[in-house]
Amino acid sequence: MDLQLKDKIVLVTGGAKGIGAAITRGCAREGAVPVFVDKDVEAGKQLQAELRNSGATCGLICADLVSVENCAAAVEQTLQEFGRLDVLVNNVGCNDNVGLEHGSPEKYVSSLRLNLLHYYNMAHYAVPALKKSQGCIVNIASKVAMTGQGGTSGYTSSKGAILALTRDWAAELLPYGIRVNALVPAEVMTPLYKQWLSTFPNPEEKLKHIVSKIPLGKRMTQPEEIAAMVLFLISSQASHITGQHVLVDGGYVHLDRALT
Repeated sequence: MDLQLKDKIVLVTGGAKGIGAAITRGCAREGAVPVFVDKDVEAGKQLQAELRNSGATCGLICADLVSVENCAAAVEQTLQEFGRLDVLVNNVGCNDNVGLEHGSPEKYVSSLRLNLLHYYNMAHYAVPALKKSQGCIVNIASKVAMTGQGGTSGYTSSKGAILALTRDWAAELLPYGIRVNALVPAEVMTPLYKQWLSTFPNPEEKLKHIVSKIPLGKRMTQPEEIAAMVLFLISSQASHITGQHVLVDGGYVHLDRALT
């Protein structure tokens, strides 16, 4: 299947590690030009070197997108370097465990800044360029928006808002032919996920319990499997898909986990 992504300029937030890095690498393999934003300078430079050594063209922007100004600057730098923008992939975020009982109003607002506001900010500044290219947006959400988790009010409500914004933007941007979709992962092994597992007394037992609840194959979803669906959604093969919440989760959310 020809995804027709060659030379497309794809801006990926949080694109140096985990799911974001898998999306960045996938874009490069398809001949697109990934421009990835990450505050981890070392990880960003390593991935940039890897891609360039493979012959791919890419861009790296080292920035923390909590700042509105940095969001605007990331879009502007992409346009200055590459002259256009075809795709925005909003990905960066972190489950910071800001809950109802053990959080605070101040921490909750900070969690929204960390996990939600830059999705709006990036899209806001990217839309003029996406109008010109008749491009698209993919927002990475999370299964917690649908299932809840407990103790994660900030992250969960951010991801729920991302699903709502996906539908709202899809409706608003219809006149310009800009498609907007959300991808919903569940249990994906990433550096942040490993860090979360390490907070438990017995990480291996915790992981074994989690995996036992994943209906299809009783295994974690791989970052590359998330990236594969993102690549499809941003391609011409998905030209009549917009406003959708696509789950890549081995049946975790919608299949009865008693099946396992």
